Amino acid sequence: MFAWFERRIDAYPDTPPAMPPAGLWRFVLHYSRGSLPWLILLGIGSGLIAVIEVMLFGWLGQLIDQLASTPREVFWQEQGGRITIMAVVLLVVMPLLNLVTSMVLHQSLMGNFPQRIRWQAHRWLLRQSVGYFQDEFAGRIAQRLMQTALAVREVAMKIMDVGSYVLIYFLGAMVLAASQDWRLALPFLAWALAYGALLWHIVPRLGRVAQAQADARSDMTGRVVDSYTNIATVKLFSHSDREESWMRQGMDRFLGTVHAQMRLSSIQDIALNLINVWLVASVAGLGLWLWTQGTVAVGAVAIAVPLALRLNNMAHWIMWEFAALFENIGTVRDGIGSLALPREVRDAPGARPLEARAGEIRFDAVTFRYGAKAGPRQMAVLEDLTLHLRPGERVGLVGRSGAGKSTLINLLLRFHDIDSGRITIDGQDIAQVTQDSLRAAIGVVTQDSSLLHRSVRENIAYGRPDASADQIADALRMAEAEGFVPDLSDSAGRRGLDAHVGERGVKLSGGQRQRIAIARVALKDAPILILDEATSALDSEVEAAIQSRLEVLMQGKTVIAIAHRLSTIAAMDRLIVLDRGRIVEEGSHAQLLAQGGIYARLWQRQSGGFLAADDQDPAQG
Repeated sequence: MFAWFERRIDAYPDTPPAMPPAGLWRFVLHYSRGSLPWLILLGIGSGLIAVIEVMLFGWLGQLIDQLASTPREVFWQEQGGRITIMAVVLLVVMPLLNLVTSMVLHQSLMGNFPQRIRWQAHRWLLRQSVGYFQDEFAGRIAQRLMQTALAVREVAMKIMDVGSYVLIYFLGAMVLAASQDWRLALPFLAWALAYGALLWHIVPRLGRVAQAQADARSDMTGRVVDSYTNIATVKLFSHSDREESWMRQGMDRFLGTVHAQMRLSSIQDIALNLINVWLVASVAGLGLWLWTQGTVAVGAVAIAVPLALRLNNMAHWIMWEFAALFENIGTVRDGIGSLALPREVRDAPGARPLEARAGEIRFDAVTFRYGAKAGPRQMAVLEDLTLHLRPGERVGLVGRSGAGKSTLINLLLRFHDIDSGRITIDGQDIAQVTQDSLRAAIGVVTQDSSLLHRSVRENIAYGRPDASADQIADALRMAEAEGFVPDLSDSAGRRGLDAHVGERGVKLSGGQRQRIAIARVALKDAPILILDEATSALDSEVEAAIQSRLEVLMQGKTVIAIAHRLSTIAAMDRLIVLDRGRIVEEGSHAQLLAQGGIYARLWQRQSGGFLAADDQDPAQG
C-alpha cells in the first residue's frame, strides 16, 4: 500500500525542462502540474473531514436534547438507528478518510513533490549559460534551489489541505450555530472579522520578512561555501579573522530578519489570545442567556460552546499555518529571482546536431562585447575578426593579457553569443546547431582544469562514459599519469582509479590534476582540440614528457593553443597575434620573428619563457 501511493507521482519526469514563469502563482502551478491531481484529492479529503467534524458537534447537541427528552426505556428503540449511523461515520468513514489523506500527504506528496521540483529546476539550471554561474555563489544557487522546492510544496499543500479544512470548518461552524439561533452566529462572525484583520495586518509583513530572510539565508550559505571552497587561500594569507568578519556580516543580516520575524510573531500571539478568550466568553454568555430566556435548548449551548473552544484551540494553529504560508510565499518569490530567468545562450528553434567531420573553423567578421546590452559604446573585445583554420591545422594564439584569446575560445564553445558576424565548423553555423553536440566535438584542456568530486575513473571517462578499462589505461599512459594514480587513496579507503579526488580535485597536486584533465580529453578524442595553457601547472620535466604526448594527441585534429610560454607553441603550423581584439600579425614562428613586430618584441621580452607583464590591455580576454 505504501509503495503504491509512493509511485503515484513521478519524481524524475523526462520531459524537457522549461523556463518557469516569473509570476508567483503561475510559478507554483508550473511546478505543481504533475502533482495537481493528488493535491486536489488532499483538499477534498481535508474538506470532508472538516464537514464530518462539524456534523459530530451538531449530533452531540441533538444527542443531549434527546437524552433530556426521551425516556430511558425507549431511548435505544427510537435513537438506535441514528447512533449506529454516527458510529459507522466515526469508526469507519473517518479512519478511512484519514488513511487516504495521510497516504496522499506523506507517501505521495511530502517526498516526491519537492523532489520533482528539484529535478526539474536542476535540469533547467544545468542548461543556463556560463555567465549565469559566474554572477552568483554556487552555494547560494544550490540553497535557493533546495529551499524553493520545499517552499513550493508547502504553499501548494497548505492551500489545498489547511485552506480547504479551515474554510469548510469555519463555514460549517457558522451554519451550525445559526441553525440553533441566528444570534449564536454573531460572536463567530465578529471573531472572524477580528481574526481576518489580524491576518491582514501580520501575515503579509511576515511574508516580506520571510522573503528577506530567504535571501539572507542563501547569502549566508553562499559565504560559508565560498570560504570553505577557498580554504587554502584563506590559510595562505592568514585571513581567518577577516573571513570571520565577512561571515558575521552575512549572519548579522540573517539574524536581523529573525528578530523582525519574532517581533511580528509576539504581536500575533498576544492579539490572538485576546480575541480567542473573547470568543469563548461571548459564546458561553450569549448561549446561557438565550437558554434562560427559553429561546434555545440546552443542546444548542452544548453545540456552540465546544465549537468556540475548538476554534480557540485551532486559532493558533491556523495563524501559524497562514504565517508559514506567507513565509513560504516569500521564499518562493526569492527563488523566482534565481530560477525564472531565461537562458542567455539558447539553442535555435529546430537546431540540429553538429556534424564535425574535418574540423574546419571559420570566424567571419565576428564582433563581441561583454555586456553588449549596455549599448554600442561598450568596448568591443573582438572587433570585426576574421580567421580561417583549415582542417587538421594547428594554430597558436598569442597576445598580451586582455587581447581576446580566451574570449575567442569561449565564443567558439558558444558560452556567449556574438554581436555580429558568424562562426562555422565544417560550414555549419554554430548558432544553428545544438550546444551539446557543439561542445561534444571540442576537447578542451584549460590552465585551471577542475575535476569533479568523484573517482579518478569517472573523471577520466567523463567525456566517454562507455570507455573500456583498456581505453582508460591508454589515456592515463598518454597523459603520463599511470605512475601516480595507483598510489592514490581517499578517506573511505578507495584506492587507485576508485579514489575520489575532492572538490574541484583539491586532493591532487596541480600537475596531477592537469594530467588527469589531459587524459580525460585524450579519451574524449574530439576532432577539435583547444589547449589553453594546458601544461602551465606542470614542472619542466613532466612538461617535456607531456609535450611529446600532446603531439600524439594533436594528430589528425584541428588545434587551437594558447600559451604565455611562447616556446610551447612556437612549433605550431601558424601563429595568430591578437591585440585589442584584432588580428595584427600571423605566420610561422620564423616569419613573425623576421617581421620584427609585436610577436618579436614579446619573444625578446620573455624571461624564463613567459610573456612580460607590461602594457596590459584592460579589455577582457
